Amino acid sequence: MKGKMPTLPRRQVLGAGAAAGGLLLLPGKAPAQGGRRPLEGVTLNVSCWSAAYPKYLADYIPEFEKATGAKVNYETPSFPIYNQRMDLELSTGSSAYDVVNVTFIFIGRWISAGWVTPLDEFISDPKKTPAEWDAADLLPGLSNAFKDKAGRVHAIPWIADVYMAGAARHDLIQQAGHKMPDDFEQLEAVVKAVNGKNGIPGFLCENHYGWTWPAYLQGFGGNVFRNPPDDPMPMLDSAEAVEAADYFSRLLREYGPDGVLSYTYDQVVSTLKQGRANYSTNNEMFLVQIAAKDSKVASTCAFSLMPAGPKGRFPQLATHGWGIPRGSKNKEAAWEFIKWSTSKEMMGRMFAERGYSSVTRRSVIEAPAFKQSLMLNGYDVAQLYLESVEQGGKGHMAYRTVAVYPQVDREMDAAIQAIVSKQKSAKEAMRTAQANAIDQIKRAGVKL
Repeated sequence: MKGKMPTLPRRQVLGAGAAAGGLLLLPGKAPAQGGRRPLEGVTLNVSCWSAAYPKYLADYIPEFEKATGAKVNYETPSFPIYNQRMDLELSTGSSAYDVVNVTFIFIGRWISAGWVTPLDEFISDPKKTPAEWDAADLLPGLSNAFKDKAGRVHAIPWIADVYMAGAARHDLIQQAGHKMPDDFEQLEAVVKAVNGKNGIPGFLCENHYGWTWPAYLQGFGGNVFRNPPDDPMPMLDSAEAVEAADYFSRLLREYGPDGVLSYTYDQVVSTLKQGRANYSTNNEMFLVQIAAKDSKVASTCAFSLMPAGPKGRFPQLATHGWGIPRGSKNKEAAWEFIKWSTSKEMMGRMFAERGYSSVTRRSVIEAPAFKQSLMLNGYDVAQLYLESVEQGGKGHMAYRTVAVYPQVDREMDAAIQAIVSKQKSAKEAMRTAQANAIDQIKRAGVKL
């Protein structure tokens, strides 16, 4: 199909993923005689950062309230505000929230500190979780991220944020005698060949380099930390890190648009859809939008796996999940909300009714409707998505669960900006990033 992402009949997806009890009847929580609903009188305070899934979920919450009798206070602040606020709330053992998003880069801090409740007692209890909810259906590469050293699960994933590659003007790549690149050498050859063609820059990616650069770092054989998650010594000034930073910064500086350092993820998506940039390594949920109905490049776009570096292919994989704060006084009711919002049926509805493709359940991904809808301009994006999730779950994302990662993330951002803007060489910038990262980690009380 070309340039169209169809709205498919709900039954096509729900047939593969519907929970046996239906959305509005929670197994084991049927209304008592006389019509009293199972969570009558309970107020749940739920918070998540503002993203597609939590925004869509807001429209379904009245259904949960109607089915259960619970009242849900729901908020979705911006990502930095949410994390700052929740870090404080969780650290004090506050009872202000009952369901919260466990942010991927805070997994190490929040879970290892015991601020989030283990969910195994809920998942394994058939009175609280019927077999058809099927925890095994959740992609293991995502669920495993929320386990502590004892193997206990502390959150249920609602997103698989996978890093792939896409081209808005694949026709120009073909005209230049190339195809979608599969490795770093091919990548630079492609963006160099098409850069400036029809006035279009060859390369663009979002300016959160603590997310976009590590795929290149690991592809060159480097890593953020020496042996994450156990050894948090930064490795930002290694020879591999310097080479990766120099390569990545060159792509941005020489083949990117003017003001390339200012492009946020939403600006990247808009630019690609308008055909004002060509090739991008980016999140699946952003890339698929270049094939949407309102995209000017829907008939010329292409998709592929994240290219491999000299040391292999390392697609980045981030996930976020619903968890229950230690201080919540409504833990059982909170579990009902989590169970409902991450069920097969809800994930199926999110996809069928809202086009949400970053789903976390294999049954939805393998449903014919999902594969049909993500056959974009002849590319099987569903298969690329699943392969990327499976590769991303092999362990190389452990660096992102280190408790002090957020501090190091900021240093990587600053380093890439300095290199692209020619304020520093790659070697100088990474040496500075290394020193600053060590200083920040020591300030956090971590011994290296």
